[in-house]
Formats: sequence, structure tokens, C-alpha cells
Amino acid sequence: MADRPVAVAEKRLMDVNVGELGSWIGGRDFTPNGIIAAVRRGHDRYYNKYINVKRGGIGGVAMLLAGYVVLSYVWEYDHIKHDRWRKYH
Repeated sequence: MADRPVAVAEKRLMDVNVGELGSWIGGRDFTPNGIIAAVRRGHDRYYNKYINVKRGGIGGVAMLLAGYVVLSYVWEYDHIKHDRWRKYH
């Protein structure tokens, strides 16, 4: 038996072809409640995969800290770049 075709809006991002990307994005819920629900789903997936495990290690927390460091660097990049070109003499 053949699998039933799945609507593009119900597919996961990794299952969408490049030609279907526009219609997939159009099917997303960009209301404030939809965005909050997407962030919550992402947080739950991360928490269940890396933090809430029986024999957890430092990997999940280290990944979170590394993300924080990269994000902080990106936010402060303009200031760092400005200081690099400043002459101190």
C-alpha cells in the first residue's frame, strides 16, 4: 500500500523540498500565540533531549552556555569592531 500524501503545511521542515518552501512558510502560524507555541515546543524538545535524561552529562548545559556566548558576541560585535579600529596613541 502506498503512503497517503501529506499536506505541505503539515510536513516538518526537514521533509520539505526547496520548491515547496514558500507554501510551507505560508502555512505557518505567525500570530503571537503561534510563535509562543513554537518556542514552547522547541524548549520542550531541547529539555527532553538534553536536560531531562536518566544519565545526563554536561553536554546539554554546555551547549546552552556556548549558545549564550555566541549570542553575546553577536550582540556586542559592533562595539568590538569599533574598538579594534580605535587608535590609542
